[in-house]
Amino acid sequence: MGVKMINVSTQFSRYPAGRYRTDGEFTGEVFREDFLIPALNSNQKVEVLLDGGMGYGSSFLEEAFGGLVRVNHIQPAELRKKLFVISQEDPSLVEEIWRYIDESDK
Repeated sequence: MGVKMINVSTQFSRYPAGRYRTDGEFTGEVFREDFLIPALNSNQKVEVLLDGGMGYGSSFLEEAFGGLVRVNHIQPAELRKKLFVISQEDPSLVEEIWRYIDESDK
């Protein structure tokens, strides 16, 4: 168990969009189920780099990250120990993601 870096724009898509698998190939549900959950389950630390993506819609971000709590029942406190979201291009994305995580716990 180590550190897993996920670069969204190079390992997933430069154009992530949508909430559910039925919305397309590069949705929040696909990212959560196929990238985040496996990484969180097999690593002590997961770093998600958002830079390079061509925009992140709220439906993508809420499903990908808020869904960790709402669907996968991972507590926000546990995520704060393991999940590190990075964006130098738009630091407000990091705040938005943690807001979705915290609000999904209510």
